[in-house]
Amino acid sequence: MDSAVSRAELKGSAGRIPEPLPDGLGLRGLLRRAGQLAAFAVLTGLLITTLPGLSDVRDRFSDARPGWLAPLVVLELASCLAFVAVFRGVFCTRLTWRFCYQIALASQATNVLLPAGGVGGLALGAWVLRQGGMSGARIARRSVAFFIITSIPNFAGAAVFGLLLGFGVLAGSGPHALTFVMAGLATATIAVVLLIPRIVSRFAVSDRLESLDARGIARARQVLHRGAVAASAGVEDVALLLRTRQPGVVSGAVGYMAFDVAALAAAFAALGTVPPLAAFVFAYVLGQLGGLIPVPGGIGGTDGGLIAALTLYGSPLAQSTAAVLAYRSMQLGIPAILGSVAFIQLRRTLARGGAPAALCDPLPGSLPVVTLPAR
Repeated sequence: MDSAVSRAELKGSAGRIPEPLPDGLGLRGLLRRAGQLAAFAVLTGLLITTLPGLSDVRDRFSDARPGWLAPLVVLELASCLAFVAVFRGVFCTRLTWRFCYQIALASQATNVLLPAGGVGGLALGAWVLRQGGMSGARIARRSVAFFIITSIPNFAGAAVFGLLLGFGVLAGSGPHALTFVMAGLATATIAVVLLIPRIVSRFAVSDRLESLDARGIARARQVLHRGAVAASAGVEDVALLLRTRQPGVVSGAVGYMAFDVAALAAAFAALGTVPPLAAFVFAYVLGQLGGLIPVPGGIGGTDGGLIAALTLYGSPLAQSTAAVLAYRSMQLGIPAILGSVAFIQLRRTLARGGAPAALCDPLPGSLPVVTLPAR
């Protein structure tokens, strides 16, 4: 049974009938995709060692300094733990660290293994929190807040380092036009997100389509309205969480990205030299955009994006390729292994019954119930 968990297995002490898992998020499906990811890694290794034209990459690996392997692993582990910290800080600090670890790592494994461009992890987290007793309104708005908060360091890094690079304040090579364009887009994105509550309050009026009688349009209007309100509430929660300095939110979000960047730097150090900081971070942020392509773990998209961006901003192609492959083996492998174990533990936690997330009170000003006018 791939897409659902046994009702008897997960039935809570309060007698709640659990919802089925979202499609494709069953343990069997995740383990199958983990096997496919491992097979892909083996195939990639074989191709690197045998294909002509990759001698420079092979030379990089043969001359690697293995002493950097331990820092690479430790830094990726630290990035995973920072993800757990920001998850707990955003959703509810009353949740136990153990429960948050299980949800966060299982969500990361889902993002690695499912071709959903990162949506699968959010879906799994929302499902678990609902089964654990958290209100749907809190899950909706805090999911938006979580996505924004974990994205802020990336967009801020693109804006700040891009402008500093473009104006020559910090050293680094790369196309100035692209640097300014991407820095400008990152800045504009931040501005638009900040304006979402005002935009929603001004334009998200559910009666705008009241003259249309089609039932499908009425349902779509309700869904769009609730989505807009959730987005607005999520942005407001971001401001609240940052203003009140919730434990783990800022440090977790910054650490999640910073440790990952440092892990990539460790891979570069193992296989050559680390590029200048500004160009390196800016290329990292650009390369990560490939992860938005809906393939498991961003394989191909993130790898190709990172290699292209790092090469474009001054790193030798052979070193960029070797370093990205070494880094990605840890960035994908560690969450996949730990997250698969966490997923099994999570099933057992839910099977024991109770409501571990019911401790989190509904947020003040939670999402309103949207009622449609009678037809």
